[in-house]
Amino acid sequence: MKILVDQFVPYAVEVLSPFAETFSVDGRTLTPADVADADALIVRTRTRCNAALLDGADKLKFVGTATIGYDHIDQPYLASRGVKFTSAAGCNSRAVLQWVAAVLAHLSEVQGWHPEERTLGVVGVGHVGSLVADYARSWGFRVLCSDPPRERAEGVGEADGFVPLERLVRESDIVTFHTPLIREGEWPTFHLAGEQLLSWMKDGGVLLNASRGEVADTMALLRHKERLTYCIDVWEGEPDAINRELLEVALIATPHIAGYSAQGKANASAIVIDALAERLGIAELRGWYPDGVRRSSPRCISWNEMKAMVNDYCHLSEESARMKSYPEEFENRRNTYPLREEFF
Repeated sequence: MKILVDQFVPYAVEVLSPFAETFSVDGRTLTPADVADADALIVRTRTRCNAALLDGADKLKFVGTATIGYDHIDQPYLASRGVKFTSAAGCNSRAVLQWVAAVLAHLSEVQGWHPEERTLGVVGVGHVGSLVADYARSWGFRVLCSDPPRERAEGVGEADGFVPLERLVRESDIVTFHTPLIREGEWPTFHLAGEQLLSWMKDGGVLLNASRGEVADTMALLRHKERLTYCIDVWEGEPDAINRELLEVALIATPHIAGYSAQGKANASAIVIDALAERLGIAELRGWYPDGVRRSSPRCISWNEMKAMVNDYCHLSEESARMKSYPEEFENRRNTYPLREEFF
């Protein structure tokens, strides 16, 4: 068996090598020739897994992405080929939660407010958004949620904190996005934070995006830059074509590292390796988790305790200053970012 693993997916090469020919590869430059004789691929968001890459890979049985996002994967194509696909859904949800917490703590300091004085709107209430909503409520925020697919599937509504998107945006002081990138269908999220949505936001409102860069329309953000504040981790055109004006006006600007915790990375590798082991029949690797990584230890934490501790784990003003000074280092910083420890 031959397995190709993106060079920035930790642990996988060492763990899989005793069971198959396993090669570390640059996921951004993979070609059809590279994957032609592969039995399995483990990738990240920089590898587009579609017919253009995989049509000649006749042995391919498995594709796994060590990320929560999957817009780089053509799932219908893989299904038509009988190729098993797995993403690492939920792997780094607490890491992203803690990025959001760090943003909220920073905003409260620079803008001078307390949680009970603010309404937080959560757009996309899945693995990450549900954690953000739960912790924000415990900290005293009024929380409004919008997630039409979940509302329909689960029958939740206003009694559960879910409201129409326009109402959420108009009533919220801070709006945070945690949706997948969906370009078609009943509820597309491509440029969801566009001209109409931004026009609904209060003057002085704050927009957070730690979902996908294309969820927000860069040109629309710039048209509202005088009246809104932006805290952004994901960018249209990343890594090489980030809009420098938006980078400069953002209060917080980080290089797509909101989910970069030691636990999040370990979880992602473990989820994908377990699924690969099941597909390829490697019983010894079912349930594997890396030695030396402390598993996430969820706990309640007060607003004051979180504020007192968060900069020790996630110092966003320092990271933001670095990115604004060296935007050309976006991808290198993302790939070499020192992984944070989750602390709640």
